[in-house]
Amino acid sequence: MSTVPTHVAVTLAQHIDHVFGVMGNGNAHFLDALLRQTPARYTSMRHEAGAVTAADAHFRAGGGIAAATTTYGAGFSNTLTALAEAVQARVPLVLVTGDAPTAGRRPWDVDQTALAAAVGARTFTVTRDEAAGTTIAALTHALTTRAPAIIAIPYDLAKEEAGPLPSARTLQLPAPSSITGVVGSPAVSALAHTLADANRPFLLAGRGAWLADAGAALGDLAEATGAITGSTALARGIFPAARFDLGVTGGFGAAGAMELVRDADVAVVFGASLNQFTMRFGDLFAPGTHVVQVDLAPAPTHARVDDHIEGDAALVASALVAELASLGGGRSGWRESIDVAPLLAREPGDTVAPDGRLDPRSAAVRIGELLPEDRVVVSDGGHFIGWANMYWPVASPERMIMVGTAYQSIGLGFPSVPGAALARPEATIVLSTGDGGGLMALADLDSAVRAAAGRGLAVVWNDGAYGAEVNLYGLQGLAPEPMRIPEVDFAALARGVGAEGVVVRTLGDLDRLGEWTSTPVGDRPFLLLDLRVSTHVIAPYQQEIIRVNS
Repeated sequence: MSTVPTHVAVTLAQHIDHVFGVMGNGNAHFLDALLRQTPARYTSMRHEAGAVTAADAHFRAGGGIAAATTTYGAGFSNTLTALAEAVQARVPLVLVTGDAPTAGRRPWDVDQTALAAAVGARTFTVTRDEAAGTTIAALTHALTTRAPAIIAIPYDLAKEEAGPLPSARTLQLPAPSSITGVVGSPAVSALAHTLADANRPFLLAGRGAWLADAGAALGDLAEATGAITGSTALARGIFPAARFDLGVTGGFGAAGAMELVRDADVAVVFGASLNQFTMRFGDLFAPGTHVVQVDLAPAPTHARVDDHIEGDAALVASALVAELASLGGGRSGWRESIDVAPLLAREPGDTVAPDGRLDPRSAAVRIGELLPEDRVVVSDGGHFIGWANMYWPVASPERMIMVGTAYQSIGLGFPSVPGAALARPEATIVLSTGDGGGLMALADLDSAVRAAAGRGLAVVWNDGAYGAEVNLYGLQGLAPEPMRIPEVDFAALARGVGAEGVVVRTLGDLDRLGEWTSTPVGDRPFLLLDLRVSTHVIAPYQQEIIRVNS
């Protein structure tokens, strides 16, 4: 029987390969059609926010278009934080959900279209005659705007016949708009002259440069100019010449490296929005540094930008290389004059903190030494986010996934694991989460263990507190009780869903991680390390936030 949900499922499966969801009244018939009549794979999650989060992480880790499904009403409203994160992070995602009947809302229905719009997602409500066409429209919207689209199936259409199944439809995406950054462009020519005259050029790449596949072109530009390079947290490793690269800028950066950035006389930023964290709250560049931004945005995205070029990062970088070659000027030679390696040193930390609990820095160093090299790191939000970002390098940008940072949420860590694990079946999946966010996401601890069995690891930074709040508001003298969490035995919780849990109170307790790493992939248990860390050690990026808010 070719019902409305069948048309949606079959059309969707022509363009996605995996769906994450929670079953309910509103999507039961869609899931039945998806599993019986399409090759798409389906992973059950335990919470609706987790379904959207897993789909989001699947895309960020290198999977296809993100796809999730939930029921109507409470099932849909449970997704709103995860949807807001996907909107803020510009993730092309489709969420198939049930909705109120066409005759009108029932007492338990809500205005889902308004709720979705409130967080920036557009709703596409299918009809009996246009279920397939509406599905294509939603997919097209998600891809062209890089934003979530809701495919809503009214409840009374769940069993309605929709006629013969449509033939496969291609997505008619619009041609890319014209790019101003081409050889001969006055703006590009002017920037080429600026770089040719620079003594200490610095190139900074962001996620937009990674999405533009600009790594090779940026490497050529760095070589042509003799520039020192760096990246945002979402573009780490994009420059080919690692020995001239300062790594991640901003609060996650090494102190010595960030001081060197302030020596630059010209800084060119490719595909980075220059948010407050990348910019160290305005202190990344010295007052005399000439800052040029290359971005698809039509105007500068930060007041510190002196000149702006609207264009694709890869095309503009390639055009600059050609322009510099035509000028015949020499390279600056700055990067050859600098020994970058010592500038990347991190604070090693102490064996224990003043309160006798683990120093998170020394724990992070030791974990980084023991982790498998093939890792994909998934990070929840919270104070601890600095430790994985500073101490656990990854091979490429899509191997450090931070679902939650765009919307500044916590509690999306455990459900991110299935998405990353299914997108990267060859890799070791490493989760970094806190006790506060971990408790919020506890429903999908089970999902993480199921999806990453044989190669999954969770590190819980268990400090008995909402650490960011302790660091910011506790130091201001606010009442501490709401910031504290009675210590939870996460190792025991892990054992309850079939994982191995280890309480880590000393660096020696991390020897179990070394044994785990030496076990072949596929034979490892899902391992959860319950790190009993101190709240007395504050991550550098948090210190910057405290400084700004003091």
